[in-house]
Amino acid sequence: MGVLSLITFLPLVGAALILLLNNEKKAAIRWTASIFSAIPLAVSLWLYVNFDSASSAVQFLEKIPWIPAFNIHYSVGVDGLSLPMVVLTTLLSFLSVIASFGIENRIKEYFFWFLLLETGMLGVFVALDFFLFYVFFEITLVPMYFLIGVWGGPKKEYAAIKFFLYTLFGSVFLLLGILMLYFSSEPRTFDLLELAAQSGKFVGTKFILVFLAIYLGFAIKIPAFPFHTWLPLAHVEAPTAVSVILAGVLLKMGTYGLLRISYPILPEATRWFLLPMIIIAFINIVYGAFCAMAQKDMKRMVAYSSINHMGYCMLGMAAITGANASAGLSGAVLQMVTHGLITGSLFLLVGVIYDRAHTRNIDEFGGLGSIMPVYAGVMTVQAMASLGLPGLAGFIAEFLCFLGAFGQPQFRIWVILSVIGIVVTAAFFLKLVKDVFLGEPNKRWAALPDMNARELVTLVPLVILTIVLGVYPRLVLRVMDSTLTSLIQKVVGG
Repeated sequence: MGVLSLITFLPLVGAALILLLNNEKKAAIRWTASIFSAIPLAVSLWLYVNFDSASSAVQFLEKIPWIPAFNIHYSVGVDGLSLPMVVLTTLLSFLSVIASFGIENRIKEYFFWFLLLETGMLGVFVALDFFLFYVFFEITLVPMYFLIGVWGGPKKEYAAIKFFLYTLFGSVFLLLGILMLYFSSEPRTFDLLELAAQSGKFVGTKFILVFLAIYLGFAIKIPAFPFHTWLPLAHVEAPTAVSVILAGVLLKMGTYGLLRISYPILPEATRWFLLPMIIIAFINIVYGAFCAMAQKDMKRMVAYSSINHMGYCMLGMAAITGANASAGLSGAVLQMVTHGLITGSLFLLVGVIYDRAHTRNIDEFGGLGSIMPVYAGVMTVQAMASLGLPGLAGFIAEFLCFLGAFGQPQFRIWVILSVIGIVVTAAFFLKLVKDVFLGEPNKRWAALPDMNARELVTLVPLVILTIVLGVYPRLVLRVMDSTLTSLIQKVVGG
């Protein structure tokens, strides 16, 4: 078994072992889940250390025949685009398992579904066969449905069904796009690298329709306007750790899918779609920011901020044919990573206060800075990172996205208008900090304890990475440079 298969399927092995454990052995279940999410994290860090960032080629490749009659292979590998997502997924999964130690209800089933979800997510990021990609893409749907629908809030069933139906609707169009590409390739193949090599064949109106079908499947995951309405409800109702995974990893499957599949395989259609993409990015950025500002529920505010921040990703992705294409695309992928770190930590922080106060209503707090100083400090740092304060991870990613998009004169009006989103984002995060932490302490919360050791274990690594990547983003950028340069050449010249 290759190293990527080890990373991908170890959580599944852990899930199977958990099923064998007695329901009453809660500590054994928790620690089994922890171990089988910690090992993939350690191996993914080994991958990062041993990855050749000077090469744009796929590395650690594993390819064996799976269904030979249809030329389907079990094919996995990583390059500069997928490696950061693999490391992010294993990190957030491990920290989310630790954050889930407070789960008491049906604990065995919870961790089974959680580890199965991790296998599905990792499979999406390493798959190099379109059929295999689709299988992993769909596998993530079922665990997330149960994690929201069983362990969620008061409207959990409605939120789970809405999430499931939206994603399944998009998956139908994604499947149609897969079949069209398969039957249009010669020889017929699901191999993503081979399909990209045949991209010259995929031109004309028919393949613009194929692009739109695939885009629809991924846009719902991002979520891009107008397919965003499932996200706030899913976030609000989901358990804290599931919200972390939903924001930190699952949303990135949409933007990753566009960069991995649509861009290199359908470059002509990609160029045609850039103007609609930047308009949609503008709507995500500004509309998401204004919706976040209108929220009184902290979790709903962070959820809408995710719509806003994924708009920055799309803004950078739309820059691929411009003079600063490298900056824009690097910013988009870096934003995928930094958003996962920052927004994941914000959901964990909202969970911390909800566990104590059993409310997320901003108006009910005030003066918490003197009652919970450690919590206030961590939340303030991550809020500043999310609003794009220079020196923290959120700034450099957003700056590169804007720099890249501004390099295309025909899009500049949309880039300029998108700056409104930055101002509004700063406004609602500063208001959050003021209303929750400053002013006279609310006596109702005088006895609230500060963060405990388990909560600090889940949050300190994310805060450290937020600061480190803000000061030295090259830790991620150097890994992706060669791959993204190759992708730009493919789209521009394809």
